[in-house]
Amino acid sequence: QVHLVESGGGLVQAGGSLRLSCAASGETFGRTFLTYLIGWFRQAPGKEREFVGAISWSGGSTYYTDSVRGRFTASRDYTKKMVYLQMNSLKPEDTGVYYCAARIGSGTYYNANSYDFWGQGTQVTVSS
Repeated sequence: QVHLVESGGGLVQAGGSLRLSCAASGETFGRTFLTYLIGWFRQAPGKEREFVGAISWSGGSTYYTDSVRGRFTASRDYTKKMVYLQMNSLKPEDTGVYYCAARIGSGTYYNANSYDFWGQGTQVTVSS
């Protein structure tokens, strides 16, 4: 089992910044979570959950959706077992519940169905 806990959400004005954290623990199938891909997704009211970004534990490779590229940065601290999402130049359309998720297999990184474990989410609200 893999456990994920997000934190760092809140209310911020447009143009501001937030840093989300995702604390990861646990292992499954003999593999540690340190080999997983960690993704960030968000869901706005009335909308489907959408991919925001992802980072691999092994090589630090990162992936972003076009709407956040250049504004958001995913990072990880290997020793602290933490993944972060630094969000700058926030816009009202960035509002939503943000989730971190762990992918064990090799499914498409931007597809929520590829991920096996999810955190409970943290609310981000950007006011105009």
